[in-house]
Amino acid sequence: MDSAKQTALDAKKKVFSLFDEFKAFAFKGNVIDLAVGVIIGAAFGKIVDSLVKHLIMPLISVVMPGEQGYLDWKLVLNGKEIPYGLFLGEIVNFLIVALALYIFIVKFLGLLMKAKKAEAAAPPPPTKDQELLAEIRDLLKEKAA
Repeated sequence: MDSAKQTALDAKKKVFSLFDEFKAFAFKGNVIDLAVGVIIGAAFGKIVDSLVKHLIMPLISVVMPGEQGYLDWKLVLNGKEIPYGLFLGEIVNFLIVALALYIFIVKFLGLLMKAKKAEAAAPPPPTKDQELLAEIRDLLKEKAA
């Protein structure tokens, strides 16, 4: 009977240990930041998709010769339609997302990283003790000369 209780307690400890490990992992700052980034990225992707489909590509189809919109741009080979207009829309979509990521990562985060490096590179101001020691050193140098 004692060993059965011990086994049950060991099983409970393992479950709680596993739960504690999961909690430590799931609520780490990096995991939560990643989740927020994925959600914001998905929302941003929808906005860019709408921008391309509803504004940019219709404007391009106005400039291009012909009466049909970019959704109807198709190439017919042997009776099969190849909708290259949709493909062009996806390329424009990709280029806008890539440009936005480039601006954010390279330019914005690059500036932040440079500022952090400059802040880290600047030595902290000397303490009062260090200033007094420097004065003593300078006085001893003058006296020796």
